[in-house]
Amino acid sequence: MFGLLVSPAEFYKKGDINVKKLSTKVLVEISISVALSLTLGMIRLFRMPQGGSVSLEILPILIMALRHGGRIGVLTGTLVGLLQLLIDPYIIHPAQVIMDYPLPFAMIGLAGYLRKIPIHGIFVGIFGRFVVHVLSGVIFFASYVPENMNPWIYSISYNASYLIPEWILVTLVIWLLIQKGGNIIGSRDDS
Repeated sequence: MFGLLVSPAEFYKKGDINVKKLSTKVLVEISISVALSLTLGMIRLFRMPQGGSVSLEILPILIMALRHGGRIGVLTGTLVGLLQLLIDPYIIHPAQVIMDYPLPFAMIGLAGYLRKIPIHGIFVGIFGRFVVHVLSGVIFFASYVPENMNPWIYSISYNASYLIPEWILVTLVIWLLIQKGGNIIGSRDDS
């Protein structure tokens, strides 16, 4: 898992996931989840001026993580992040590309490592995304910070302003799905 923090590509190179061994059913679920994520990302409750928005775009990533475990969740999130990069890029530095696109969405997939307690898993996934976005904000977007304001405080406040509402929203939706008997949590321990 440490390799994921360095780079999602490193995570896959280490043999943690072998795409060739995934079943057709799981590959189709990943594909549908990625497409649904991108579609839901276009339906925003609100959008922040320098990036970030409240939507249900991370819901399919979380569902994949809860159904199939952390590895599949991280893979799904990484694919969503890479496609977000192709669709609506804002690039100022090569390292920022990784920290704003594949890595934060991959972090959402970490929810799958705590899928026996879905509410905790959701929090861990979104918190991982939050940490990556805060670091990116401090490292690459400090020039946007108002005068006499600490870049850390600004980045934490900025990212929390849309990630906390998104966390509440997706947690509520997943809780409702579970309460309604939706079988979104897998039974195999393939995380």
